[in-house]
Amino acid sequence: MNKQHFLRFDALAPVQSQKLTVFTFVAKAAEVARIARIERAGRDDVGTLQGFQRPQIAGHIREIRDYLEKPNSILPNAIVVAFMGRARLEPAASPESRLCQLVIDTSNGPPGWIVDGQQRFTALSELRSRDFEVLVSGFLCETEEELQKQFILVNNTRPLPKALVYELLPKVGDLPHRMSNRSQAALATEALNYRKGSSLRGLIKQQTNPKGVIRDTVLQRVIMNSLSDGALRLYAGEDKLLLDHGVTMMSEFYHAVQHVFAEDWAGKTPKTSRLIHGTGIVALGYVMDFLNSVTGAATRDEFASGLRLLSGKTAWSEGEWEFGAERRRWNGLQNVPSDVRQLSFHLVQVIKRRLAESARAA
Repeated sequence: MNKQHFLRFDALAPVQSQKLTVFTFVAKAAEVARIARIERAGRDDVGTLQGFQRPQIAGHIREIRDYLEKPNSILPNAIVVAFMGRARLEPAASPESRLCQLVIDTSNGPPGWIVDGQQRFTALSELRSRDFEVLVSGFLCETEEELQKQFILVNNTRPLPKALVYELLPKVGDLPHRMSNRSQAALATEALNYRKGSSLRGLIKQQTNPKGVIRDTVLQRVIMNSLSDGALRLYAGEDKLLLDHGVTMMSEFYHAVQHVFAEDWAGKTPKTSRLIHGTGIVALGYVMDFLNSVTGAATRDEFASGLRLLSGKTAWSEGEWEFGAERRRWNGLQNVPSDVRQLSFHLVQVIKRRLAESARAA
């Protein structure tokens, strides 16, 4: 058989299982594409499950590829590949040595199955430089049942909590655009939670501050919305300006919220007041943007003046919300897009209407 169909790799084979042979080796992006393939989960004509991989996530693949194109990129986490035949280990001369030769037969196409790392695998196939080297961890198994079992076990590990990932983002530079937006929001949230003099100091619940009452991801949504098209839009991509001016303005706004709605804030939790709940926090973010845009509010007194226009039109911790002909119990609002949209529209319209009435009276 043509020797070009056989790929050889120096491998390291740790002793882990009496049943399965495990090994790790280094391969170039072009070589990985020759030895492994993705088998997507699907059903054949009689309904039998075939394969096991989820659909590709194009945006995720693009982010990985764009990152790997950068000169200082690294990919330390290995791609995991399973082989059922057409691959063998040739042991080293010394029985004590863990070094060996992995020989893979590619004459009938890639023999390996991607068990973990399919997005990375696809991104590697799209690199301009196919010489980028990656770590590959592999194992030999005899049956498809064993392969599927290992797939489940490998992919059933618990990921890092999103909240912790978001807390770590501000410490990292050169991130994909999606993460950069979240990174700015996390940076501002961190400042609001720990900066001396902040009206929200210690009140934001984070992995590192579990006693807080306002979820950090909720406040990050407020900041991301505002950075996109609100009072903070001038600070998008400008961390120093956001920390110097944006965080100060937000602190002033929430100081006003705490004083105008004191009974609905002090000592409350998301369960006892929708003012502290994600629904109210996000909706009030739109109020902050509106007041800043229409009245130029930036200080606690200026924001408080606008918030007082909501007097008699809120039901943060008791009573009912009156949304036109519809009535909703105070705790009937949930942190879902439709309820946030309804509450935001109600609050902004009340302020807009009363500002217009004041202008006519003047």
